[in-house]
Amino acid sequence: MNPYTDHNTGQTVIREFSTDTDPMSLIWHEDQEDRIIEVLVGNGWQFQYDEDIPFEMVTGDKFEIPKGYLHRVIKGRGNLKIKIYKQ
Repeated sequence: MNPYTDHNTGQTVIREFSTDTDPMSLIWHEDQEDRIIEVLVGNGWQFQYDEDIPFEMVTGDKFEIPKGYLHRVIKGRGNLKIKIYKQ
């Protein structure tokens, strides 16, 4: 079972992680397509690329995740809501 819920909106997906998300469920993984992430709501949640220092996901930020690139999300406070643009 995924640690998030998705709401498809055509070419984008709104993904929400609850404040109740178990941090152990946020595992390293790779995506099957290139993605652009836009942070809609976040408080202390972080993103980490493989072999890189984590950075805080701040509301309004956008960043890319290349296909097949290892990464993870690190739990913060409250809920996290992102918009995913699949390429």
